[in-house]
Amino acid sequence: MKTIFGKAKQIRLVVFDVDGVLTDGSLYLGEDGHEYKAFYAPDGLGMKLLQATGIIIGIISARTSQVVTHRMLSLGIEHVYQGKLDKLSAFKQLCDKLHIEPQQVAYVGDDLLDIPVMLHVGLAIAVANAHFLVIKNAHWQTQAAGGRGAAREVCELIMQAQGTFTAQLSHHGIAND
Repeated sequence: MKTIFGKAKQIRLVVFDVDGVLTDGSLYLGEDGHEYKAFYAPDGLGMKLLQATGIIIGIISARTSQVVTHRMLSLGIEHVYQGKLDKLSAFKQLCDKLHIEPQQVAYVGDDLLDIPVMLHVGLAIAVANAHFLVIKNAHWQTQAAGGRGAAREVCELIMQAQGTFTAQLSHHGIAND
């Protein structure tokens, strides 16, 4: 765990995939053609707490969805790249835009399209139910599945490694005994 904490201590940007990471990967389509996704509220709180520490959060998704746009707006996440089958190009654009080195980035993925980015970051993370090749290429794997607390685990890991977790809890009136 020391190695993971060492990597997490250097992180300035966390990039999440959406389907299978921030959701359980299910796509709900209504008869009217509208798409619905279920997001796990505790993941959202973890992301807000992490952002409050100064860590930037980005999203890179192969799919495009208005649901994702709305959810990210509600979380205050500005850097959202959708419809990006070539996630590595989007990742490089984001790093250039923010003047952040790849070693200062954590990337959280679950499926094959995530691997190219995972090979370039300082901390590659696979959710518990990720494809076996994603797990093989990850530095760390969450205990929780995508859409079921994995994002919260990642946020708390980074805050703990950077010594900001207790301060965030205290700021919200939560005791951490």
